[in-house]
Amino acid sequence: MSENGKRPTVVVVDDESTVVASLKAFLELDAEFEVHTFTDPAESETFFQSHQVDVAISDYRMPQMNGLELLKRLKEIQPECSRVLLTSRADADSAIDAINQVSLFQYLDKPWDNEQLLLVVRSGIERSRLLRDLSEKVHELDSVHSTLKNVHRRLIDAFL
Repeated sequence: MSENGKRPTVVVVDDESTVVASLKAFLELDAEFEVHTFTDPAESETFFQSHQVDVAISDYRMPQMNGLELLKRLKEIQPECSRVLLTSRADADSAIDAINQVSLFQYLDKPWDNEQLLLVVRSGIERSRLLRDLSEKVHELDSVHSTLKNVHRRLIDAFL
């Protein structure tokens, strides 16, 4: 659970309904995460627009849009979200090449190891939270800095 009592949100996108059902069932086993699944990348993108997502897991090869394109869009919408790519062994080289392109947090081979998947999701949630906290602190510092600059300017104007 997060500090505000809300379960971390994990999104799974894969064009195979059996894969999303399997991942959802496994990740919801302990009710630790709120899991949303999509077989259509465009639908998941709509979800990203209106919901804070901690970890996004996407298949690499999908007919409508590949996983890298989807995760690249998600990076623009929610840069703090941890992005995970599911790949077949044949796609691993492409995934490695694309890590910098979409700032992947991790990639996992299909078939995945459940314990490794759980570790990646938990680590991704922690990363997302830390990045959001950092972003909030930077925003607070910027606000204080701006206020101090205004006070400084007023003091200078008052004494000139």
